[in-house]
Amino acid sequence: MKAALLKEFGADLVIEDVTLGNPAHNEVRVQVAATGLCHTDLHFMRGHLPLSVPAVLGHETAGIVQAVGAGVNYLKPGDHVIGCLSAFCGCCDMCLSGRPSICEDGDSLHRNSDEPPRLSSGGRPVQQFMNLSGFAEEILVHENALSKVDTAMPLDRAALIGCGVMTGWGAVTRTAQLRAGESVAVFGCGAVGLSTIQAARLAGALNIIAVDLNVDRLAMARKLGATHIVNPKETDPVDAILAETGGKGVEYAFDAVGNPKLVEQCFLSTRKGGTTIMIGLMGLDEKVALPFGHFIAERKVMGCDMGSNQFRVDMPRLARLYMDGRLNLDDMLTDRLPLSRINDGFAALDRGEGIRTIIDFGLE
Repeated sequence: MKAALLKEFGADLVIEDVTLGNPAHNEVRVQVAATGLCHTDLHFMRGHLPLSVPAVLGHETAGIVQAVGAGVNYLKPGDHVIGCLSAFCGCCDMCLSGRPSICEDGDSLHRNSDEPPRLSSGGRPVQQFMNLSGFAEEILVHENALSKVDTAMPLDRAALIGCGVMTGWGAVTRTAQLRAGESVAVFGCGAVGLSTIQAARLAGALNIIAVDLNVDRLAMARKLGATHIVNPKETDPVDAILAETGGKGVEYAFDAVGNPKLVEQCFLSTRKGGTTIMIGLMGLDEKVALPFGHFIAERKVMGCDMGSNQFRVDMPRLARLYMDGRLNLDDMLTDRLPLSRINDGFAALDRGEGIRTIIDFGLE
């Protein structure tokens, strides 16, 4: 099968034939319909985050089950599924206490070193990325990396739910547990930020303040539910947010980019007792400096691992919200490319063009 391999950090992905194994116990083979291009992939491509190469990237993916291994009861051939990087063991303390997104035994989902690899090329193992490796015509994954969705859900839209939408949605509904009437600020209006805005609207947020340098993305934020928009080229975002909230600040501020300066602006934008939630990825050793004075009034800063999701519950709900017309995914899907043009897609992503591009495997 064809797949896009990362062989060298900082270089383009290479389209090659890769061998996929057969489903073993608790494994599922899926024909991929679509996989989104995400900034997370770009971080790993550039070596900002650790990864063994060669590897097949791609983690925002959806497709159709082709075969299942022994012990798989949740899925059967023909089921439509969304992949999720928050694969869970189901047995550790975190999973059993309702926090599967920070599962503590993810290694149990991998094949043992004495077993043949799921992915190989020329007889040598290829690294599976985030339990998925969706930039390939098929994937072979543990069943706990998949969520079944209604077959009426278009798979190109379903793919968006796999990362960007799930992360933004979960950040609001699960990490923040936003209550109707509270106010939020969202720094960064890419796929994750726009999903955060949509979740805040559906949850009943009073003020939804979108912050971005890109005027097109601010316009989209307004369309998807932002009540106020702020362009830092024109005004200081902290001052603007305080002005919109009577000088108090918002209950929740979300950094949907992954930038220390934005985290500081989020923190300064929150009211007493408010919370800053860091959604975006940074380098693992990157540091954030914040003024102590704001902590005295019980302001908090916290991380967010893919929206604290419970994806087998959340993803079918998001699909239903889309099919009911309450969640807008159509405007977020701004381009589709064949696998052969994946590097063009990442170049456009790096330039800040569009919202979400997918690799559409029906175009090959």
